[in-house]
Amino acid sequence: MGTSKDYKAVKAALDAWFHEAQAAVWNSPAEVKESYGNASVVGKDRVVFNIKGNDYRLVTAIDYQRKLVFIKWLGTHKEYDRIDVRTVQYAHKADQK
Repeated sequence: MGTSKDYKAVKAALDAWFHEAQAAVWNSPAEVKESYGNASVVGKDRVVFNIKGNDYRLVTAIDYQRKLVFIKWLGTHKEYDRIDVRTVQYAHKADQK
């Protein structure tokens, strides 16, 4: 993220998403789509959310049975086009080359 203003805007958008997701009770991908019409369901557990007016993408894995949302990846829309959304996950910096 380039500027402090960008950082603050993205943080505010992520904070809003976090609070909404924390309060949600999603039992299926269809229920996620009811809450977030622009979310993309990818496979049985992956859901991609648009953040900050679709400037950023948030890739999650949702365990509907345990009511857990795992954040797998966050990046710009341009960066998103270069990943495999079904397998992407964050790695520790020590694991990255």
